[in-house]
Amino acid sequence: MMRRLLLIVLVLLGVAGSPRAATTDVDLQLVLAIDSSSSVSMDEYYLQLEGYAAAFRHPELLKAIASGPRKAIAVTLFEWSGPGRQVVNFPWRRLSEAGDLDSFAAELALAPRLVLGGETAIGDAIDFALDLFARSEFEGSRRVIDVSGDGVSNRGRPVTAARDDALFQGAVINGLAVLNEEPEVEGFYRNFVIGGPGAFVIAARDYSDFADAILRKLIREITTIAAAPAR
Repeated sequence: MMRRLLLIVLVLLGVAGSPRAATTDVDLQLVLAIDSSSSVSMDEYYLQLEGYAAAFRHPELLKAIASGPRKAIAVTLFEWSGPGRQVVNFPWRRLSEAGDLDSFAAELALAPRLVLGGETAIGDAIDFALDLFARSEFEGSRRVIDVSGDGVSNRGRPVTAARDDALFQGAVINGLAVLNEEPEVEGFYRNFVIGGPGAFVIAARDYSDFADAILRKLIREITTIAAAPAR
């Protein structure tokens, strides 16, 4: 009887028998931040979602996830535009099996647009993304913010200040620059947005090129080996 009571106490304290370690440990915590500003038409916005849906259905993505020691990642997705205009479309979820990815892809393909236009505040989007890590129930060795957009920041908090705060807290920021509106956006992302060990930018010519670019980007993010645990 005493042994059983001791085990119950240890479980409640998280010392023994805790199911959390089995269900919440992941190789990567990934925040997907997609542009929903005025420069993005309705057709272009849904091309983004269709691109993500196609990527999460792709067998190479499942293969990338399975290559990690925990064979799982955690993902959340939100759309952003101007200051104070960020909305979470998909709360944190764990992806480890084909069924998880298929379900997520099906939801992505049917999701409505929640932010309709506005300015381009990339710094505020990075701040919002960083806050999402604090709301996550998952634990991972890496934390990555994945920002996609077709314009340079023109409102809100300075991008470099937000970037530096994210890096200080152990996050990595990668970018996907869509070049159809502003060809210089790739250089802007490279110089002012991305940061952290292994950070990179992938460019897409336009939104019809988005699906291929995002698949390559996700595979690269998932298979990157962490230099050190996230702070």
